[in-house]
Amino acid sequence: MNIIISNTSDVPLYQQIKDQIKDAILRGELEDGELLPSIRNFSTDLHVSILTIRRVYEELEKEGFVSSQAGKGTFVLAGNADLINDTRRRMVEEKMIETVNIAKSMGVTKNELADMLYILFEEE
Repeated sequence: MNIIISNTSDVPLYQQIKDQIKDAILRGELEDGELLPSIRNFSTDLHVSILTIRRVYEELEKEGFVSSQAGKGTFVLAGNADLINDTRRRMVEEKMIETVNIAKSMGVTKNELADMLYILFEEE
């Protein structure tokens, strides 16, 4: 797992790490049941506090993306297809809301935006 953090970003370190782990789960790079690095090893690798990694793991567990087992470690829970699909859709919806707001502010009509989306989607 390749996590890149920026000390100059406005986004807190724990959020940067959490978002990248969640993204790796959603993309299938981290598989169901896969063991995440220990809090101590991960904090050493990333040069962050163990409290930062503990917070990341706790939040991911609350959101249903990982499961921590005392003495064994923290494991990926990518088997919850409903959660994964809903999260993916939510991420797309957030970007679409941003795009719609930009389009409205620039005078782009709904039909023009739909045409753009259709063309872009078909190009991929």
